[in-house]
Amino acid sequence: MDGYKENAQGAWVPIEKIKDIDLLRDEVVMELIEKARELNQLMCHFKASALTDVETFILLSAEKYGAKIGGKKGNVSLRSFDGKYRVQVAVADRIVFDERLQVAKELIDNCINRWSDGANKNLQAIVNDAFQVDKEGRINTARVLGLRRL
Repeated sequence: MDGYKENAQGAWVPIEKIKDIDLLRDEVVMELIEKARELNQLMCHFKASALTDVETFILLSAEKYGAKIGGKKGNVSLRSFDGKYRVQVAVADRIVFDERLQVAKELIDNCINRWSDGANKNLQAIVNDAFQVDKEGRINTARVLGLRRL
């Protein structure tokens, strides 16, 4: 809508009712966001190109020495001849829990209650600690998967 700006609550406010400092802040933020988006695009292109270059080098190296390379998973470091620079590709599994996590916690709680009848309450504390969420509301996957060891 011409002559209006949407505020954080979703209401349309006439521009003449907005303080100059608020308009200037909005302009600075939007310019920085645009620059960040451009930089993000450049970094995405660089990452794709770099991964392709590293994969090509690994295949070339394997071919030169008659080796067979396994799957895509794995880490690799390439160093410059003088040793001053290193390019490292680290591949990690990404584990995400969905709504079934709450069901799993309930089943685990029931199991612990049966197994620990009359036992130390510290066992339940360990499980409850594993299912704690961080500031962003995410659960630490390592702690939850660590319960399998127990």
